[in-house]
Amino acid sequence: MKFHVYPLLALLCCVSPFMAQSQLPPNPALLQNHWTATWISCPGIAQRAYGIYHFRKTVTLAAKPSKFIVHLSADNRYRFFVNGQAVCSGPARGDLYNWNYESVDIAPYLQAGNNTLAALVWNMGEHAPVAQVSNQTGWLLQGDTDAEKIVNTDKSWKVYHDTAYTPCSLDNGARMRSYMVVGPGDHVKGTAFPWGWEQPGFDDSGWSAAAGVTHPASAGYGTDNLWTLVPRSIPLMEEVPERMGTVRRSGGITPVDGWPNKPGTLEIPAHQTVSILVDQTYNTSAYPQLTVSGGKASSIKMTYAEALFRDHQKANRNQVEGMEIIGNYDIFEPDGGNHRTFRPLWFRTYRYLQLDITTGDEPLRIDDLYGMRTGYPFEEKAAFSCNDTTLTDIWKTGWRTARLCAGETYFDCPYYEQLQYEGDTRIQSLISLYVAGDDRLMRKAIHDFYCSRVPEGLTQGRYPSNRMQVIPPFSLFWVSMLHDYWMHRKDDAFLQQYLMAAQGVLDWYERHIDSSRMMLGPMQWWGFTDWNTSFPGGVPDGATNGHSAVITLQYAYTLHQAAALFAGFGKASLAQHYKEVAQQLTRSVYRQCFDPARNAMANTPEKKAFSQHAGIMAVLAGAIPSGQEQSVLRRLMTDTTLSQATFYYRFYLNQALKKAGMANQYYGQLQPWRDMLAMGLTTFAENPEPTRSDCHAWSASPNYDFLATICGIVPAQPGFARVKIAPAPGELQQIKGSMPHPLGNITVSIIRKGAHGITASISLPAGLDGVFVWEGKEKSLHSGQQTITF
Repeated sequence: MKFHVYPLLALLCCVSPFMAQSQLPPNPALLQNHWTATWISCPGIAQRAYGIYHFRKTVTLAAKPSKFIVHLSADNRYRFFVNGQAVCSGPARGDLYNWNYESVDIAPYLQAGNNTLAALVWNMGEHAPVAQVSNQTGWLLQGDTDAEKIVNTDKSWKVYHDTAYTPCSLDNGARMRSYMVVGPGDHVKGTAFPWGWEQPGFDDSGWSAAAGVTHPASAGYGTDNLWTLVPRSIPLMEEVPERMGTVRRSGGITPVDGWPNKPGTLEIPAHQTVSILVDQTYNTSAYPQLTVSGGKASSIKMTYAEALFRDHQKANRNQVEGMEIIGNYDIFEPDGGNHRTFRPLWFRTYRYLQLDITTGDEPLRIDDLYGMRTGYPFEEKAAFSCNDTTLTDIWKTGWRTARLCAGETYFDCPYYEQLQYEGDTRIQSLISLYVAGDDRLMRKAIHDFYCSRVPEGLTQGRYPSNRMQVIPPFSLFWVSMLHDYWMHRKDDAFLQQYLMAAQGVLDWYERHIDSSRMMLGPMQWWGFTDWNTSFPGGVPDGATNGHSAVITLQYAYTLHQAAALFAGFGKASLAQHYKEVAQQLTRSVYRQCFDPARNAMANTPEKKAFSQHAGIMAVLAGAIPSGQEQSVLRRLMTDTTLSQATFYYRFYLNQALKKAGMANQYYGQLQPWRDMLAMGLTTFAENPEPTRSDCHAWSASPNYDFLATICGIVPAQPGFARVKIAPAPGELQQIKGSMPHPLGNITVSIIRKGAHGITASISLPAGLDGVFVWEGKEKSLHSGQQTITF
């Protein structure tokens, strides 16, 4: 078995400049439905069934253009090539009412003479991810103007139905013993694949002419729409070369040190069975790319996992001995040709990747194995440091968690679901605002949930989704997201369109008030609150049968936010109504559910069960008298007989601490995150051990709170028109943080002096002022640099 190592240039030469393109502004003509192209598909197929298709068209240009803009979309998805070079993928996930199209300039890929445009289009059919909405197989491309209309999709395009693909890894949920709905793996038979199909000069004479499907229709137009087209509102996903990690275990072969982290070849003789476990050393989301030569009749199975298992239980994530890999997988059967590259249609999330290879009569050479890391192109513009270096590790791990949970939508988790839930998304959006200063994915999420509403007025609990799921408490978090956006961005026109829908959510709750107790009565759907061990299915006592303190108080908390939001838009009477309802609810819950002897809020008036959640929401909703809030929270944090908040709900625990003037307690609440790092996690988990997902964005909340709580940077007025800086370092002696604001960076540097003294260096961007608060004392802040001492 021979092994060769080549320089990094080998990797760079094989990586196309994919995703160098940027999403362009929409063409106003298309917004007015001026489409001249046609949706096309493959003739003679079951249009809604599983299938993979290749589309091609060759056009001749007199000269290389300086600009050549095209607009493109597909159902389910596409990967677009020009002259053999990958340009972009899409469309951004949405629904049939909001079917996205991308707009890109392909001039850099064009040349004088013949040019080949090609698209790989796939439809997962009945195996599609739950996050994938679909109508039928389709491909659409239109040139921006008459100068580009030569490329428009019509019957002049050719198409090939690629039967090399079949779905595999269809039993993920059963094997993982968990809810897993990200779609199938790809089983590709190299002997049936049309190698070089995207390249100029490929012989497509045997391909069929594409079949027309329908005329495109933009939002607000059409009478028989299959897809209602809207321009993509977020950037294209990035793809960045990422070398694999290190071999942790192998059988039947002994790779030399350094592979596959260093490019090189690995030769496997004929009639061999080998297994290679690669540890990326951290969790990642990427398109693994495996290039091989020879090996006809070989089989290569690639299995992906966030962690290894023993008897279906995880241990320290670094542990390999005695552990096995269980996960989703792909299978590639080479055809014996040279430099054949397998890449799955959709990205995979993994820390561990195992290759199980069986060769036939020919030896197999692995030419290279690496990943193309992908996701939403967030830039880390914020920074945080302090004298406790463990917080640096938490910051880095939290940001990786947030990055992996952001694609064309926010994901709850990238491995198991890739679904966008309001409960997760609210926290993710705040992280995006504070660390990246990027609100585009938050805006898309707000709109996605708006479009998910059911006739009752509630949003769906996750969306986009091809399965119905309604979580009424998550509809409240969608209203909270509107309030968050209002506080952090000045964009009244954007928010105005969602106010009526927010009112509809609150009206639904008001209709469910039991006037005899002035608490929420019985409620249908899934009253999920938190995955703690005392809430069956995550549902607190009373959520279904009535009189849940937790959800009634969350409703009151949201009513206070809605009152401020609606007052800001001049709806004073409605705002006053929301205040009054909130006050009635909080008084009633306190009277019926608070137990003075335990100094704790019960889950229901029967006072048979108590939780941290009830006390947290009681403080946030204003149900606890202000002079009593701190004693309630101190009891809440020390009374282990209360059912405990998980990583997710600890976000709200910290918001309650801040409201009660106890923000300095936050630093002492970070042990669960240190424990995850000690367990070898490289992203933060969904729940305390045993956990399903090793990467769950709601657990990345420290990346928000290090800036908003420890550094204390929060909006003092809607639109972040003024800033309030109220640092809460706890036992930390030195902290330094910076975050992007729409006007520029806000920086805070704090040095403690004794028990109560402080020296703060503050820098605000031009046009921004505010207030600095320390131990109840305030000082004004102005634009520019300033030093404050107490």
